[in-house]
Order: sequence, then structure tokens, then C-alpha cells
Amino acid sequence: MASGKKKSNSKRSSAKARSFAVCIRNDGYEASLDLRKIYTSLPDRVGEKHGLIRVIDESGEDYLYPDDYFVRLDLPLGVTQKLRKIA
Repeated sequence: MASGKKKSNSKRSSAKARSFAVCIRNDGYEASLDLRKIYTSLPDRVGEKHGLIRVIDESGEDYLYPDDYFVRLDLPLGVTQKLRKIA
């Protein structure tokens, strides 16, 4: 895995731009990602062009990971709003 893929973006996006994804794979990132856990994901157009997703991982920082390690969740608005309050 290329070390350049795990880059933090210190500027947090607004809560409105946040969505959620569940981790389905963590090969090479066992300390940073827990399987079956729901993570907050942030928009990253450049990362998405390269098959990456930006999530706030176990360190509490946001990093880019392979997109196929996650399933993006399409949740009802009420659920999304409640998760954003606690994320």
C-alpha cells in the first residue's frame, strides 16, 4: 500500500457535507479501521477520482482509504441527522 494514501486533511468539512460508510475490509489498516463499524466520510473530489474515500478513522483524524474498503450508506434523513449530532 502506498504511504501517500493515508494523508490527513486537517480542515474539517461542515456537518452538512458529512455522510457515512461502513467498513467491510481493513487489510493493512487494522489499527485504523474496525470491520463493520460506521465511519463518518467527508467529500474529497480528488481522492474519489483515484478510487479513495476520506473517512474519520480510529485516530479521530480524516484520511484517505481505498473506496472498496467501505460501503457508503444511504440512510433516512432522521437517522443521518442523529448520527451527525454524535459524530
